[in-house]
Amino acid sequence: MPPDYLDTKQLEAFVAVISIGSMTGAAKALGKSQPVVTRLIQDLEQELGFPILHRNGPRIAPTEQGVAFFAQAELFLSGLRTISERARAIATARATPIEVASIPAIAASIVPLALSDLPADQFPDHVHLQSTSAENVVQAVVARTADIGIASLPLDNPGVDVHWVGEVPCVAVVAANDPLAGLDLLRAENLKGRRLIASANPYRLRMRIDKALAEQSIETGGIIDSNATYVSLALARSGLGVAIVESVTLTGLPIKDVVILPLAFHIPFYWGVITATGVPLPATVERLISSIERRAMDLPHFRKLDGIPPV
Repeated sequence: MPPDYLDTKQLEAFVAVISIGSMTGAAKALGKSQPVVTRLIQDLEQELGFPILHRNGPRIAPTEQGVAFFAQAELFLSGLRTISERARAIATARATPIEVASIPAIAASIVPLALSDLPADQFPDHVHLQSTSAENVVQAVVARTADIGIASLPLDNPGVDVHWVGEVPCVAVVAANDPLAGLDLLRAENLKGRRLIASANPYRLRMRIDKALAEQSIETGGIIDSNATYVSLALARSGLGVAIVESVTLTGLPIKDVVILPLAFHIPFYWGVITATGVPLPATVERLISSIERRAMDLPHFRKLDGIPPV
């Protein structure tokens, strides 16, 4: 059985090995000898009670359990770095660092603009913007390794306060030379027999896309799903199908050689701004939350909701 507390040096060695891909590279990055790093990994595996690395000569790859554990180890070490930075900020009376965990759509569009609104004399020395899945955003906020989280709905997790929820409509994206590119509006029947490109997570936006198509009795000609909108956009640009995506990413990452088509039927994309329950918010964090809201108001067809909608 794993002990109550794991050695931080072992975790650092493991994260370095997975991130770099070799014991030798990890040893150089950590300023340790390779035998020391190897021993740290072996000790960690012994304490965990399961293997975390496949070893095949110089080649190293994480086991299935190692992949799952890596996410937790990385989250823990990120939290330790946050604590260290805040301790230094307290000692020097500087603005505390800000940790923002956000889904990619908002991280690449609204958050950079919101950060630019912060007064220069109050801008922290260090801002960490982590672009990750909605599930990891919530986990980071609950673990208090992120000051602010921005995640797509649903957001009914205990331990988080939802400051506000926003909505924008989804759109269709096709290659510039696609037969549908000349349309002013994409109707449900235009998707019949066409390959669909959509998000992969069945519990968030994909659930609403599938529901909308089912209500329209549309059978598509296959599907390609991905875990990020910008990947769906690249797939659509290559002529591989019709992408149905949230429209926020397109404001932050405009892409050439595609045509954006509004939908004749409504598929909403919801997201919310969250913080940990019961945690006092520094003034800089409150200002950033307000700035995110102001920048969201500039999005086409944005709507701020009074509560959390059923999903």
